[in-house]
Amino acid sequence: MTSKPTRNGTPQDTTHATAHGSTRDTTHGTTTSARKPPGATPRPASFDELDRKIVAALIDNARTSFAEIGTAIGLSATAVKRRVDRLRDAEVITGFTATVRPSALGWLTEAYVEVYCDSAAPPRRLAEVVRNHPEIAAAMTVTGAADALLHVRATDVAHFEEVLERIRDEPFIRKTISYLVLSHLLPDSPEAGARQAAPDEPPTGATILPRGA
Repeated sequence: MTSKPTRNGTPQDTTHATAHGSTRDTTHGTTTSARKPPGATPRPASFDELDRKIVAALIDNARTSFAEIGTAIGLSATAVKRRVDRLRDAEVITGFTATVRPSALGWLTEAYVEVYCDSAAPPRRLAEVVRNHPEIAAAMTVTGAADALLHVRATDVAHFEEVLERIRDEPFIRKTISYLVLSHLLPDSPEAGARQAAPDEPPTGATILPRGA
């Protein structure tokens, strides 16, 4: 904390405490959140236009350095790092992930699978089931006739059929309807696989999907 004299000689802080225990740096106009104990619920973070530009840059390419981001948006590398640290503390940024193009790993067959259950299976039970099948890259409950939608990757059609058999063996699954992917109309989308890794500092648990069969 620094101070400067006022007209009556009383020191005045240039760093001010906020209502939530964080500090505001009046030099750069940023807020730095105090470190929270493990397990603490993150408080809502202030999120201004510079923060949006930083997040957009990291989403586009997480290897972009703080200096490169700062040059693009008019901040120093130190100020960008301070904002990234604050956004991580507030869990706006939850991690940095390496996304690998699945075809490079030999996962050449891709499909979306509608899952129909005999009765209304709770989402928690469905989540337990899909975690047992490493070929399932994404899964979600959905509205409509199906109970869930699965995004499946496999090495070939025979492997995909084996995955379907395993899914159908679950006692509460009545049927599945599959849609094989022929091509990606948006090849740079996350579903098609992308190109990202970590920024200046190491990633907090990079993930490569799908996991091995």
